[in-house]
Amino acid sequence: MASATEDPVLERYFRGHKAALTSLDFSSNGKQLATASWDTFLMLWNFKPHARAYRYVGHKDVVTSVQFSPHGNLLASASRDRTVRLWIPDKRGKFSEFKAHTAPVRSVDFSADGQFLATASEDKSIKVWNMYRQRFLYSLYRHTHWVRCAKFSPDGRLIVSCSEDKTIKIWDTTNKQCVNNFSDFIGFANFVDFNPSGTCIASAGSDQTVKVWDIRVNKLLQHYQVHSGGVNCISFHPSGNYLITASSDGTLKILDLLEGRLIYTLQGHTGPVFTVSFSKGGELFASGGTDTQVLLWRTNFDELHCKGLNKRNLKRLHFDSPPHLLDIYPRTPHPHEEKVETVEINPKLEVIDLQISTPPVVDILSFDSTTTTETSGRTLPDKGEEVCGYFLNPSLLSPECSPTTTKKKTEDMSDLPFESQRSIPLAVTDALEHIMEQLNVLTQTVSILEQRLTLTEDKLKDCLENQQKLFSAVQQKS
Repeated sequence: MASATEDPVLERYFRGHKAALTSLDFSSNGKQLATASWDTFLMLWNFKPHARAYRYVGHKDVVTSVQFSPHGNLLASASRDRTVRLWIPDKRGKFSEFKAHTAPVRSVDFSADGQFLATASEDKSIKVWNMYRQRFLYSLYRHTHWVRCAKFSPDGRLIVSCSEDKTIKIWDTTNKQCVNNFSDFIGFANFVDFNPSGTCIASAGSDQTVKVWDIRVNKLLQHYQVHSGGVNCISFHPSGNYLITASSDGTLKILDLLEGRLIYTLQGHTGPVFTVSFSKGGELFASGGTDTQVLLWRTNFDELHCKGLNKRNLKRLHFDSPPHLLDIYPRTPHPHEEKVETVEINPKLEVIDLQISTPPVVDILSFDSTTTTETSGRTLPDKGEEVCGYFLNPSLLSPECSPTTTKKKTEDMSDLPFESQRSIPLAVTDALEHIMEQLNVLTQTVSILEQRLTLTEDKLKDCLENQQKLFSAVQQKS
């Protein structure tokens, strides 16, 4: 068990969203946090004191998921408006939009090398996109109900997905086939992810359980029943030794996977907690839920350098790799009974000098987007095209679109007065979007009326023709 000096501490919290948080993710350098919310906005928080927070305006409905690319140069978001957007996490907020799903999109996930993006939707499909060409690649269909989450394995060879059809499926990205299926659920999994070594998956269940499976032997290794409400999200510590869970019972819990038991219960949120995530190095984690606050926690156990950790895990790409310390878990499934050794942390009672952060929020409005659909992928930009360098990963850029050029452009933009970067006030934008929505409704209504009028004319024409035929027949008989 971790000592008292290593106990998680609530370091600060942020306020800015107007509705429940649905998802959050740390940047690769740990200096920024992106959050998504029911208020339809995406927010980017800087950890420097007094730094501005950026609110990205664009989605037309609840933003359900957000994630930084591995290089930190892109920010992907999914929404109930059926779109996926790629944002540049800077003051301009330039974005590219993907339209292929026919129902709300529930999750986004980059592959570890940043070359691919997986999206999961209520249209029962998972779609994979090429980030280099901004192009749709393929769909995965086998689920029979809404897909809630899809995640790449650390080596990118597999995708794990969970659905309200009460199954968890594992897909081979090479042959695009479902290679494994877990369906041992009373309820369904809200969230699923691979451990850092890629040998196991963990699921957050609507039936209040957390389960860990070894995908090499298709065996349930651990079964935790520590929450009194549905489990909405999980996050592995980069060491692979700890798992943090977020639940509708209003708590976060940290599980020690090597010992197979609950070690911390964290209280701080008011109401259900929907999302939680460790930073890439493991020294921080953040959580959010219906109380609209972002809680930033610090933990000192097993701090690891992000790059060294990734190198170690990427060396272990094969199922037949020799056993490793990170792979050793208790080998029998067990329901967890809470022990006396569990530490409960309630920051409201213990933390006096808590740093509260309500930074000035800058609204980022962007109307110049590129749109990619399932049938028409966007090709590579020309040498002189401005978008070059923004939507491509640095490791894939050509010399003409080098990161230094991109950096210079960003710095030049940041030198401009802030007011010149804002298009129009948020209230006016909201009013215009509302007018546009109403116009779209009117257009659709007129279109429906035209169709009905056409059908009525066709039926009337048929009636007249039939009447003429009857009249002719009667005349011939007479």
